[in-house]
Amino acid sequence: LPPDYLPHEVKDRLRKMGVLQPLNILLRQELDRMQKVISIVRSTLSDLKLAIEGTIIMNENLRDALDKMFDAKVPDLWKKISWQSSTLGFWFTELLERNDQFSKWIFEGRPVVFWMTGFFNPQGFLTAMRQEVTRAHKGWSLDSVILYNDVTKVNKEEITAPPAEGVFIHGLYLDGASWDRRNCRLAEAQPKVLFTAMPVVHMYAVQQQARDPRLYQCPVYKKPQRTDLTYITFIVMRTVQSPDHWTLRGVAALCDIK
Repeated sequence: LPPDYLPHEVKDRLRKMGVLQPLNILLRQELDRMQKVISIVRSTLSDLKLAIEGTIIMNENLRDALDKMFDAKVPDLWKKISWQSSTLGFWFTELLERNDQFSKWIFEGRPVVFWMTGFFNPQGFLTAMRQEVTRAHKGWSLDSVILYNDVTKVNKEEITAPPAEGVFIHGLYLDGASWDRRNCRLAEAQPKVLFTAMPVVHMYAVQQQARDPRLYQCPVYKKPQRTDLTYITFIVMRTVQSPDHWTLRGVAALCDIK
């Protein structure tokens, strides 16, 4: 398991980065939730060792954790405070990857490209970005600013500097269509290919304006189960066909395909 975050170290780093910056406020909330997950997993595992040795009594939560781990499932206690995952292996890998993004952000500085899947609250992340852009422009108000995006042609490895405004995000997958990289637009899905990895998307904010009706408004979901609970936002994509064509295909972008 990753080490615990020490409160004084986190406070110190946030003070240097600017405590009242919208994205740093979000980072503090995310770190608190991450720390809670790490602490509970650590205490469950150490108690489980003691219970197996017979030093302490095995209670309901420990018995559930033992049974679930044996079946490679996520114990209920952990699932309650974290995220959905089909197996314990995927869940633990995600814990390490999420933690990696947060620890690099707090100790090494703001990432150039963000992995949106790794946030407990992706909507809060996008709202914080909107606040940041609004503050940078005199006379703009948060109510009149909307999210906008451009799909780039590059992968995250090729990006070396952050955008002038907004954020770069990676890790999205298209479901129901494929992506024509050369022309930066939607294309028909390839046979037998369920999901297509998207290039980096540049998310930013603009003053409210009429959207181009020829663009497809592609919904973004956290998980393959598409419900109102996993819905984050929508991103606009260029298309040759009418946007209704892709709506009937049920095309969406997913943060996680496991």
